[in-house]
Amino acid sequence: MGEVRKLHKKLRQIENLEIKPFLTQEEREKISRKVELRSRLAELLLQLSAPQQGQGTVGDEKERMKRQVEDSLEVVVSQSPPAKVPRESSDRVPSQRREVAPGYPAESQTGTSEPQEDPKHNCLRASWEGARFRLRLLEGHSDIVTCVVAVDNLVISGSRDTTVKVWHVPTASEQRNLGGHSGGITGLLAPLPEYCRRLAKSLSLNEREQFVLSGSVDCTIKIWALSSGCCVKSIYTFNAISALCFVPDGEGLIVTGSDGGKVEVWSWDTMENCQSIKAHEDSVTSLQSHGPLLFSGSAEGGVSVWEAQCSRAAPLRMLHQWSSAVTGCGRQNGATVSQLTLSPRGDRVFLANGRASLKILNWRTGSVSKVANHSSVAGVTDCVSQTGGVLIGSCFDLATGESTLNLFSLPLCKYLVSLTCPEYPRILCFTGWLTASGCHRWVTGGRALTVWEQLPANGKQRGDVTAKRNSQLEASLEESGTDTEEDSDGESEVDYVSHDAPATGQEPSSSWVRCVLQ
Repeated sequence: MGEVRKLHKKLRQIENLEIKPFLTQEEREKISRKVELRSRLAELLLQLSAPQQGQGTVGDEKERMKRQVEDSLEVVVSQSPPAKVPRESSDRVPSQRREVAPGYPAESQTGTSEPQEDPKHNCLRASWEGARFRLRLLEGHSDIVTCVVAVDNLVISGSRDTTVKVWHVPTASEQRNLGGHSGGITGLLAPLPEYCRRLAKSLSLNEREQFVLSGSVDCTIKIWALSSGCCVKSIYTFNAISALCFVPDGEGLIVTGSDGGKVEVWSWDTMENCQSIKAHEDSVTSLQSHGPLLFSGSAEGGVSVWEAQCSRAAPLRMLHQWSSAVTGCGRQNGATVSQLTLSPRGDRVFLANGRASLKILNWRTGSVSKVANHSSVAGVTDCVSQTGGVLIGSCFDLATGESTLNLFSLPLCKYLVSLTCPEYPRILCFTGWLTASGCHRWVTGGRALTVWEQLPANGKQRGDVTAKRNSQLEASLEESGTDTEEDSDGESEVDYVSHDAPATGQEPSSSWVRCVLQ
């Protein structure tokens, strides 16, 4: 197993090298070995599978015999007469009830742990097993697409090629090319209509004007009018922007994250900086808002929760800060928080941490659970999102190069189905919404920018995506307490990093975010 783990790590590092903007000769040579390493890994896995099958048979027999003994003991115990308890004393015994987190089913009164059939979930699962999607490629960017956001029938994409593009989704055509940044785009946001109207009024524009904001490593936020493609405002932030978000509370707040771990706040009305906080020890990789709440994730694995308050001097107040020791996403195991999203109720934070599972943080209590997003440790989870009552996690298989979107029903995070397409590249960003007809429409970015259009159930058109079930993802939520092979790697990853890289005194990050923005 030692060689298998080393091959997994080398393939993981090669995939991260491939999305770097510039490569040294040494790095190119390492990338050229990818096919060779994958072939060797497949050979080892084939050799290991045969003896494991034989051991499984013996293990199953031992487990069956053990269960027979336990059953016989249960029969003997059940035949003994029940102890008599006086009625008045039994009334004094308080009923002990275990608190259950919101959105999770209560334990059965009988104490049984056997899974119960859920007709509603079974119906939803059956509908997704028959789902068909048409894929349409949006061509125009010359480098990796790092972020996407939707506005009505438009999708706005930001790329490392420094451009922002506006696409008309129904026709899959490019409408506008928004140029002006001198560095890669790291974040996009679309303010709510009421905030767009306020800005349009202050600029003497049509009140129906729509705006989109872009953040870049060139230390600027640009505000674009979608009807004309003009940049109407530009804010210099003095720090390279690694994440961008809008908090729709009160007058409205623009929030940026930086590579240095700063969270900075800008007033929507005045466009002036009103707060700067050293929130994390490493790069802020993700920002998400939910009403007056703001959630920030970082490369060191921490998650912070903020609340907007009526104060111009300090509009954000920290509510909770959960370190990597709680989330299990620290640099010590190479699993940084690359992206986070919130449950519909906002009580849980779903974390994509570059590993084979999704972490789920209850931000009020600090309890962490996880759900499998891949059947082996060779899986990489780059992004996570939720739309239409479905949690969607991207997964990239280092061993085969296959990309998958795994779907889970909310709020219980029960596995539904996996959507795959042959030779589809690694998915690094995602946005999704429901159309007027109730069908799903998604856009994924990375090496390719693609529209996923769900076809009507009663139609006859063939889809481009294969819907299949992975029985190894059927397990329910697990408490994230003990480290597994996925969570802890004993081998150092430094051996596959270029010697030309600057010596910063820090371990290299496995998060794609830090690679694509360098």
